[in-house]
Parts: sequence; C-alpha cells; structure tokens
Amino acid sequence: MAIKIRLARGGSKKRPFYRIVAADSRMPRDGRFVEKLGTYNPLLAKDDENRVKMDLERVQHWLSEGAQVTDRVSRMLEAAGILPKKERANMKKAEPGKKATERAEEKAAKVAAAAEAAAAPVEAPAEEAPAEDAAKEEAAAE
Repeated sequence: MAIKIRLARGGSKKRPFYRIVAADSRMPRDGRFVEKLGTYNPLLAKDDENRVKMDLERVQHWLSEGAQVTDRVSRMLEAAGILPKKERANMKKAEPGKKATERAEEKAAKVAAAAEAAAAPVEAPAEEAPAEDAAKEEAAAE
C-alpha cells in the first residue's frame, strides 16, 4: 500500500479548510484516510500560529515508513524544519510574452517623449509680444 501525506479539503464553498492526512494514494482526495496528522487553514494570516498545525512525531513516523509527501505539504514541512529545502524549477510563466513587452516598450517611449516635451522651455510667446506691441502702435497712430 503506497501511503501519501497530503491535504484533504473540507469546509464550505469559498471557505476552504484542509486536513493533513496520511492516506492510500489510490483513495480519493477527500475520501478514506489512514490517519489525520494535522490541519491547514489558508484563510488565516501567514504569520498566525494556527494556520498550520501538525503532529510532527506522527509525520516523522510515516516518513520513516516510506510515505511520500505532496508538494504543498512538503513546503509546510520544510518551513517546520523537518524536510530539507528542495530546489524547485522557477518557470518563466509569469514573464509577459513578446507582444506585451513590445507594448510596454512603446508606452515607455511615449512617456519619455512626453516628459522631454514638457521639460523643453516654451519660447513662442516671447517672440509674439513685440509683434503685438508694434500692431497696437500702428493702430494708435492711425
């Protein structure tokens, strides 16, 4: 029998609550399990001590029996100091594609051009002022 230490979902809709269980790998996710090892409440703050509760002695027992650990539970055990940290592949899924990067570059270029235009001094009104004075003097002379 292949034992896995995994999460079994409970709670109501949109209010998840998980039991950390040792279960036969062939059983359904929320189905029959061998032993309840702890709880995980993702709705609590990350620094809350009640977010993850585990019976570490029983977890150690099942690991010594050859139980496999799922990725999410292994992260919790790494945080607790039971398992050594693993190197995980950081995929580049979060990086934007070619078109999105091109759009971002174009937008940045437009913003830079607008900033340069705003920073340039405006000299046109200074030249018009003497021409207006000359036009007023001619109108007064007539």
